[in-house]
Amino acid sequence: MYVEVLVEDISGKKAIEILAPKLFNIPTRIHHYKGIGHIPKNMRPKTDASKRQLLNELPRLLQGFGRVSACQAVVIICDLDDRDKQAFLAELNNILESCSPKPNAIFCLAVEEFEAWYLGDINAIKQAYPRAKNNVLNAYENDTICGTWETLADAVYKGGSKDLIKKGWQEIGKQKSAWAENIAPHMNVDENLSPSFNEMRGKLQNIT
Repeated sequence: MYVEVLVEDISGKKAIEILAPKLFNIPTRIHHYKGIGHIPKNMRPKTDASKRQLLNELPRLLQGFGRVSACQAVVIICDLDDRDKQAFLAELNNILESCSPKPNAIFCLAVEEFEAWYLGDINAIKQAYPRAKNNVLNAYENDTICGTWETLADAVYKGGSKDLIKKGWQEIGKQKSAWAENIAPHMNVDENLSPSFNEMRGKLQNIT
């Protein structure tokens, strides 16, 4: 038996590869996509390999996992961004209800973005980046809609988010992967201040 984990980008995969053993002892297979995308109309994904995005593929993926008896659970981890949480969860559960048979699907939403889970553990950030700006870290309110990755960049990246944005999305992606590789190893999963991280942790630790 194993758990399938779906995340929206490579940086998320790198973080979950590090965090998963701290959360449960079940073998995992982690898959990343090229962004979160959109739930397709009529739940019929368009076949375009160059746009392999998580939500676009989700109806097909859940339908397939429902037919795999060895798959103990499929965990979907993505950013809430500025969506309404309950409305988004309802959309995700509608996809699940359309599957026959249904997999054991677990939806975990980072509020607002995955970087909120790093910011829930300031000690881990400080171990990875000893020169991180305390004024930025201490001003952050956990799981607020505030431009979360930009806040982390302002704390740890030379020149802050403004300079990083000027360098384009490729460099932003590179830095997000670096944050995953540098911060996640130091994270204490039992003492995180992010409510959405703790919700995710509880769901994963309850997989049986």
